[in-house]
Amino acid sequence: MNPPIATRRALLQLAGSLGISLAVSDWDVVAAALHHAPADSPEAGPSLLEPGELADLDALAAQIIPTDSTPGAREAGVAHFIDRGLSSFLAPLATDFIVGLRHLRLDVRSRYPESGSFAKLSDTQQVEYLRSIERSPFFASLRSLTVLGMLSDPSYGGNRDEIGWRMLGFLNDHAYQPPFGYYDREYLGFQANTGDAV
Repeated sequence: MNPPIATRRALLQLAGSLGISLAVSDWDVVAAALHHAPADSPEAGPSLLEPGELADLDALAAQIIPTDSTPGAREAGVAHFIDRGLSSFLAPLATDFIVGLRHLRLDVRSRYPESGSFAKLSDTQQVEYLRSIERSPFFASLRSLTVLGMLSDPSYGGNRDEIGWRMLGFLNDHAYQPPFGYYDREYLGFQANTGDAV
């Protein structure tokens, strides 16, 4: 069953605006997964990654959306989003992603034997390494999932404390302004006098 066009369109618009390039088939998988996922628990799905893999994933995501004057991927829980998502609503992407992550970890150990892992590389070495793989399919997938984890609804396990939304200036408030929004009159959280959701 295909996800609604609006869902796929929103993901593609987000991807285009942020310069993300995933294969169309991957976007279909992600859009379908997010559409059908039970968004009621950030803890959905067991952890698929070992502690060392999770530490590397956290460091990778933190280089893609770093912490500067605003919180980044680390504070938003992006590694948690990806890890738990791969064991549940992003399961169709899990095999390729985990193989890619494990290949990356072996490659890092080969190139930087003194460090042992991506997370233990210096900031300069991490950036140097990522530049060397930035055109790979794994990096494209990693970047896309990092952005999704930063900007998706927090109920999926990322965007902790709505950090990503605040970074964009998005307020998660229900709004009703005629002529748009008339279809929301039946929405249980709508209050005509304030326009706020309960």
